[in-house]
Amino acid sequence: MKSFASILPVVLLAAALPEARADAPSPSLPAASTEGAGHNFEAELGLLHRVVACADNGVEVPAAWTKVVERHCADLAVQKKRFKARYVDKAIPFIAKLRPADLPEDVVYPFGGGDLASALVTYPDATEITTMSLEHAGDPTRLAALEPWQLQRTLGDFRAAIRGLLALHDSSSLNLQKMQRGPLPGQVAFFLTALSVFEYQPVSLRYFRLEEDGSLHYYSEEEIAALASTTAKKKKSTWSNTDHSIAFSNVELVFRRGEGGPLVVHRHIAANLDDKHFGGSAVEKHLSSKGEVAAMTKAASYLLWNANFSLIRAYLSKSAVFMVSDSTGIPPAHARKAGLAQVTYGKFTGAFLKANAQHGNAFVHLWQEQPFRKVPFRYGYPDRVGNFHLLVTHRQTP
Repeated sequence: MKSFASILPVVLLAAALPEARADAPSPSLPAASTEGAGHNFEAELGLLHRVVACADNGVEVPAAWTKVVERHCADLAVQKKRFKARYVDKAIPFIAKLRPADLPEDVVYPFGGGDLASALVTYPDATEITTMSLEHAGDPTRLAALEPWQLQRTLGDFRAAIRGLLALHDSSSLNLQKMQRGPLPGQVAFFLTALSVFEYQPVSLRYFRLEEDGSLHYYSEEEIAALASTTAKKKKSTWSNTDHSIAFSNVELVFRRGEGGPLVVHRHIAANLDDKHFGGSAVEKHLSSKGEVAAMTKAASYLLWNANFSLIRAYLSKSAVFMVSDSTGIPPAHARKAGLAQVTYGKFTGAFLKANAQHGNAFVHLWQEQPFRKVPFRYGYPDRVGNFHLLVTHRQTP
């Protein structure tokens, strides 16, 4: 059968959002994203945004794909509508009342695989968002070559993978790993779906590596071609390997909040954040260069309770002036030692998963000693009996 790459309309391959150019970044982009900006996958970005995330962005869908895309978008629309009603519409006004007015606009979200949506809910005014997880961003160039039957299977797999995020507001490790291979760039597809929920418009898609000093190097088209045969390796021994180039590990997605709205830079870094890999790494240096940040974490497998993640915990304790989390956030003993205050919402009677008992008991006590404050939505894990809860950790006022 003939490859779809050969029958895509010329207008699709040339499609570009008006704010972005392939040969140069927009002059209004934040300074950090313009220096050595590298290759912009704007045609691929437009196609992914339209076909996978079902955004009404004006990109033409090939005629042979139409029925497949229509069925996919009808199904995804139900999931997105439910996600907005259960989570977005409730969480945004609730968390807005908790945030101080003078927060840093730079947000750091460790263990945030696929979950740009929660960052947009928690910090809707952020201008720069950094997510980190074991998952690589993914190759954006494969979608256009799919035959209709391949597209149908691929979009079905994607809906199954993202269902956890849209239904439960977080993704399982298994679903995230499944999207490490195949025709879709898993993390990018998740991020674009978040943008479609909020009706934000993507502007550019670029890939980068971190230099030894933590600075960013954006890949040129020539560098990406040279790395085509170098496969990205898994970041943890028990994780799944990818089937794409190492050039597609870290991604920068620039988007606009509404027509004429401000530009936001979202970067996703594929990284193992345990002490062995994080200590002295380019990732640690990159984060440290940001200075004070706002932070968040949720459904993070209680890794910040683990002694093997002491360095990323120490970074958050030092650099985050305000942090929203579920009980997988900074344990009370470490928060007190760092001079941080913690305010509880909802109920917490024990960890959702098996975790450090000492920290678990300390969190139970923390919730017991504070007055009950209702939280009307699930933020990450529930507790062991299904209670919703949320934790704010912040610098104490001198």
